[in-house]
Amino acid sequence: MSGVYARRIAVLAASAALAATTGLLTAPSAQAAMPTPVSASTARTYLSELTVKAEGSSSGYSRDKFPHWITQSGACDTREVVLKRDGTNVTQNSSCSATGGSWYSEYDGATWTAASDLDIDHMVPLAEAWRSGASSWTNAQRQAYANDLTRPQLIAVTDNVNQSKGDKDPASWMPPRAAYKCTYVRAWIHVKHYYNLSVDSAEKSALQSALSGC
Repeated sequence: MSGVYARRIAVLAASAALAATTGLLTAPSAQAAMPTPVSASTARTYLSELTVKAEGSSSGYSRDKFPHWITQSGACDTREVVLKRDGTNVTQNSSCSATGGSWYSEYDGATWTAASDLDIDHMVPLAEAWRSGASSWTNAQRQAYANDLTRPQLIAVTDNVNQSKGDKDPASWMPPRAAYKCTYVRAWIHVKHYYNLSVDSAEKSALQSALSGC
């Protein structure tokens, strides 16, 4: 693990741990969207810098090794923060649960008015991260990754579309809404580069192909 990356993940882990134990961190201001990923040109550069190797094993993987959703502020956990951020006119009760609003799912173009119809997708799925390098991280580091509100890693989308994605990488799954594919691959590369995760050859080819149209 590089020194720069180790410092990055240590800061994230410390912040996540503080949020989980105290609930004193201030939730990010509403921006009605996932954080903007890097540009297509930067994504091409980042992709060229990623380590290419065969995907690792899923042995030992468990979602429990990526603790989520943690408390972000008061009664609000990461899921509720993302629902508030990604929705329009979202109302919340005293427990921070979304009680109203509307959400546009970028993956498929559907609009929903019930939070129960939405999943919070990890752009680079937890199991994919595990097979790409996160198996060697500490639980605190994986917790920071699973609750990252700063990178383009979390997004509210139609639940069954997210379930169809599962833990697939872009060689096996892309958003059905073609207009979002460029943003999707830029975000995928942004996250993998920041966390120093590897890509396999088929994944890299799919990303290169998609970027060619951006």
